[in-house]
Amino acid sequence: MSRIGKLPVSFPKSVKIEIKDDKIIINGPKGKLETPRFDTLDYKVEEDKLEITPKNDERQTKAYWGLSRSLINNAVIGVTKGYVKKLEIVGAGYRVQLQGKKLVFNIGYSHPVEVEPPEGIEFAVENPLKFSVSGIDKQKVGQVAANLRAIRPPEPYKLKGIRYVGERIIQKERKLGAK
Repeated sequence: MSRIGKLPVSFPKSVKIEIKDDKIIINGPKGKLETPRFDTLDYKVEEDKLEITPKNDERQTKAYWGLSRSLINNAVIGVTKGYVKKLEIVGAGYRVQLQGKKLVFNIGYSHPVEVEPPEGIEFAVENPLKFSVSGIDKQKVGQVAANLRAIRPPEPYKLKGIRYVGERIIQKERKLGAK
């Protein structure tokens, strides 16, 4: 039995859930998201909650049961509150700025690195060393934040680079010469 799948997905009155043949559409105050609908599951929408039940006891059906519930719950949270990933830059002379909608990084390369936001994603810069990625799709926000971090990942000796706020990086000892 799926412990996650058993839990109903509760949602506020401002969210509308519509079940189609191959997808589930979630509309909310911040936007609209779609998640896949699995044929081996039954979906039942009541006043303020959605219950999901499996049609059989196969292993794959149980896996889809928890997955489907998590995807729908993440979509409900996304269209009501949204998701934000905060990142910071560590390093002398490193900085980021917002030009229009795109981010421009000066992080030790011979040229500035410009990043355009994908559809549904917004960038915000708090100060030249802190910025954030926000949107309604949890997967897309996380992927864009990971791509930005990959531009200059934190190196283990001086800890310079782009990292998530609160991320703990273990510093290595310096390399010692041969004896």
